[in-house]
Amino acid sequence: MKDTILELRGIKKYFPIQKGLLKRTVGYIKAVDHVDLFVKRNQIVGIVGESGCGKSTLARCILRLYEIDDGKIFFNGKDVTTLTKKELKSYRQKVQIVFQDPYSSLNPKLTIKSSLMDGVKQANVEKPKRIEKISELLELVGLPKDSMHKYPHQFSGGQRQRICIARALSLNPELIVCDEPVSALDVSVQAQIINLLMELKEKIGLSLIFITHDLNLVGYFCDYVYVMYMGKIVECAPTLDIFKNPHHPYTRLLLDSIPGKRKQRPDSVFINKQDSQLNTQCGFAPRCKYFSKKCENNLDLREIEKGHWVRCSLI
Repeated sequence: MKDTILELRGIKKYFPIQKGLLKRTVGYIKAVDHVDLFVKRNQIVGIVGESGCGKSTLARCILRLYEIDDGKIFFNGKDVTTLTKKELKSYRQKVQIVFQDPYSSLNPKLTIKSSLMDGVKQANVEKPKRIEKISELLELVGLPKDSMHKYPHQFSGGQRQRICIARALSLNPELIVCDEPVSALDVSVQAQIINLLMELKEKIGLSLIFITHDLNLVGYFCDYVYVMYMGKIVECAPTLDIFKNPHHPYTRLLLDSIPGKRKQRPDSVFINKQDSQLNTQCGFAPRCKYFSKKCENNLDLREIEKGHWVRCSLI
């Protein structure tokens, strides 16, 4: 598809479980298990799920900070899973990441000018124009020009996250992966960062992957949503469809966890009654009261409506 900037096909990332003095591998944690994902140009894609479901691991796979065990990653139609270290530099200029914790993301010994200068140099900005470029970046994220002479400890958490966003923008990326960028911030500051990201999307035509466990943010911010559970995508659809017509039991459980929403679907309370060693590929089966013999069938994502995919035998 011409308008697709990023495409993931069958991405797998397993971490070995090792025991004993000889560190023998006795099993694997399937952090990311056969994930397909698409991001269109100038689109905000949300990835939601509980802590530990594989969201952050997937983000690091996209940046190739982790080497994937299987699958393909295409950026602008080019396979980036086969790139050399030298070629990866060019890819990472176009795909940047903003991490969760703005306090540990910046070097406390460097001024903001020094933190941003590396990216500006990598973007091949001429030496006489580098300070001007740093000033533009700071203004773009809502900070005064003289911020460049200060150190990270002189800023609040929200301001530090703005600086991290400016650092990501210094390389003129086409796609930014935001790994829970507001979860460490106060609610009022969260709104400011979300509004900033939306403004940047409109101003410079960015595409964004927004990773979070906060569905309120997803409903306000994202165009398309992937719901992740135990390393797999269990449902994906345009945001409005996810909120109005969720199909997978786990998606419904997430939506019911939003304060004030539970009363809308009183039948969707899930209790862990089932044995954890069930004969099924569905990781959610031990928590699902709708589990039946049908759930022992092979599970694949199926398109039930245009653009709406679900991994559930009961749908």
